[in-house]
Amino acid sequence: MPRETRILMGMPITIDIVDADSARLIGDVFAYFTAVDAQFSVFRLDSEISALNRGRLSMSDISAPMQEVLAIADRTKSETHGYFDIRRPDGSLDPSGVVKGWAIRNAADLICAAGRQDFYVDAGGDIQTGGVNAAGEPWKVGIRNPFNQREIVKAIRPEGRGVATSGSYVRGQHIYDPYRPGQRLEDIVSLTVVGGDVLEADRFATAAFAMGRAGIHFIEERPDLEGYAIDAAGVATKTRGFERYATS
Repeated sequence: MPRETRILMGMPITIDIVDADSARLIGDVFAYFTAVDAQFSVFRLDSEISALNRGRLSMSDISAPMQEVLAIADRTKSETHGYFDIRRPDGSLDPSGVVKGWAIRNAADLICAAGRQDFYVDAGGDIQTGGVNAAGEPWKVGIRNPFNQREIVKAIRPEGRGVATSGSYVRGQHIYDPYRPGQRLEDIVSLTVVGGDVLEADRFATAAFAMGRAGIHFIEERPDLEGYAIDAAGVATKTRGFERYATS
């Protein structure tokens, strides 16, 4: 069955499962993303996170998934020296910087639990793959040129690892340096991270982008991550081990 794309959680989500009888499973995975959006969207008044932010729900009463996401956010804040912070200036919580990678990882786990090992899950450009594609070849992931999104500047084979890109070229300026509130991040326009899974890649890509030019050096210092940053002048900087995944 060909891959299928739907708009969910405010972004295109693509699922490709290499199996002729994958239609029902693909539907189940999309249903999972729909449920995640219903629970975690800060734009929905009926979501659990909105109930928590508006005081209709206390921390002692939140669900197990919410506890897990908030715990990951707290850990990431500590691991990134405060550059990853889901608390907004008004005191409310926006866990979207965790939820996307977390949901993609869980969707991949659902596929594996159903006995399928060859798959591709892409939500808003953050990707988890497994096995091989329909041609029996390793999956390839393209890094887009932030100045011309129709152009791929680098292609990589993630080898079952997760890939996430943070940047300002699609959604505009939506990531901020918590130590310089109100100042735009203009040095770096795109930062791609390859991690053990898409959740690891996503949460650290967000934090590293907030660090500006220092972000790629932060990724370099973590032995479990590789990165590829593009600055405002179009100059790319990569970690020493990134070329292991590069195909072009």
